[in-house]
Amino acid sequence: MTTLLYGGIIVNEGRTFKGSVVIENDFIAAVIEGEMAPRGRYDKEVDATGSFILPGIIDEHVHFREPGLTQKGDIESESRAAAYGGVTSFFDMPNTNPQTTTLDALKDKWELGRQSSHVNYSFFFGATNGNIELFDQLNPNRIPGIKLFMGSSTGNMLVDKQEALEKIFKQASLPVMAHCEDTDIINRRMVAAKQKYGEDPPIEQHPVIRSEEACYRSTELAVLLAEKYGTRLHVAHLTTARELELFGKNERVTAEATVSHLLFSEKDYGRLGTLIKCNPAIKCMEDRQALRQALTNGRISAIGTDHAPHLLKDKEGGCTKAASGMPMVQFSLVSMLELVDEDVLSVAQMVNLMCHQPARLFDVRHRGFLRKGYKADIAVVKRGDAWTVTEETIQSKCKWSPVLGHRYHWKVVHTFCNGHQVLDDKGRFDTDYRGEEIAFR
Repeated sequence: MTTLLYGGIIVNEGRTFKGSVVIENDFIAAVIEGEMAPRGRYDKEVDATGSFILPGIIDEHVHFREPGLTQKGDIESESRAAAYGGVTSFFDMPNTNPQTTTLDALKDKWELGRQSSHVNYSFFFGATNGNIELFDQLNPNRIPGIKLFMGSSTGNMLVDKQEALEKIFKQASLPVMAHCEDTDIINRRMVAAKQKYGEDPPIEQHPVIRSEEACYRSTELAVLLAEKYGTRLHVAHLTTARELELFGKNERVTAEATVSHLLFSEKDYGRLGTLIKCNPAIKCMEDRQALRQALTNGRISAIGTDHAPHLLKDKEGGCTKAASGMPMVQFSLVSMLELVDEDVLSVAQMVNLMCHQPARLFDVRHRGFLRKGYKADIAVVKRGDAWTVTEETIQSKCKWSPVLGHRYHWKVVHTFCNGHQVLDDKGRFDTDYRGEEIAFR
């Protein structure tokens, strides 16, 4: 099967140029610069005139809720949402039910991905206070790394004992992706908020409770431990300007920004309420501005979503009762393209942070770039007439998003996964297609 994408503007490895991409079966056969489409006979030709041709997005941070929490979302529904958003690969987090903290649970997740995922998949292994001895048994070619919750978490996944943290950072040969919030600080602030506001403080108190200090202290500790032991550390969802000061000096210590923290600030709580409640909390406008600036100054190394669907009824309440997390994987690419329009970053910088860098940081094999011999994971996006996010638009099982009602001008018009066109410009989606397990290193 040969496919030609022609007439578009290719964005790849810091360059933006008119050109064509030739696909043979599941691989890229050629990336050709120039306005003229290459001659030849192809099984399929796709006219990308007026569009950008990008590598498929690699979302390094999602919660697709399967197994055990499938009322919120599952691998089928959330990978479909990913494909609609130009995301061709995802790394899923371990806080499911059961948690991915045993080898058997990891094996079961690989099978779920094989059966259900419309795009390429992989799964983090979760660290606990008591499973460090399993690290040596993990296959480094099959997982991106180890997820470490250094802040408030569910079940037994909170690791806040200094002895256990030291062992994890010392023994982890794989990258460690850490959620950093200081639980003691959060707990003290929650007690104070409840004394002042009652048992369920209003959502505006969320960034006060899960404060800058709680984030900084935990992130500082993670960075110190990584530097002490030479650990490859990637800190998830940075939220504060102060934390950014810890990055940009050591190439083995990197940080992620999420789409939500780049889009929203505390002023949006009044408009969206608990729909934007997430952990760590969305903070002030100054923090959002610092995160945006860090996209181009080297402090932020990648953009993820922390996609985390919930039933809408679970988002009712305030700081105590409302669930934390929001579904964003379908709208991450078009949202970041809006930041390109606002001159926050260039389209080439966006591609670097959403495609190239996740591939580099986690040593993804043959994905994340438009290169001959690489897997043909491709997103084609176009700016045109405005369209509105409706409940029918949303592919996630929960059927809501904080961008519900938002009008976008950018749209994902084609998604190719391993050379297979899973979404086309008529909105047709191949429900039968399944992605591949991602290989590393």
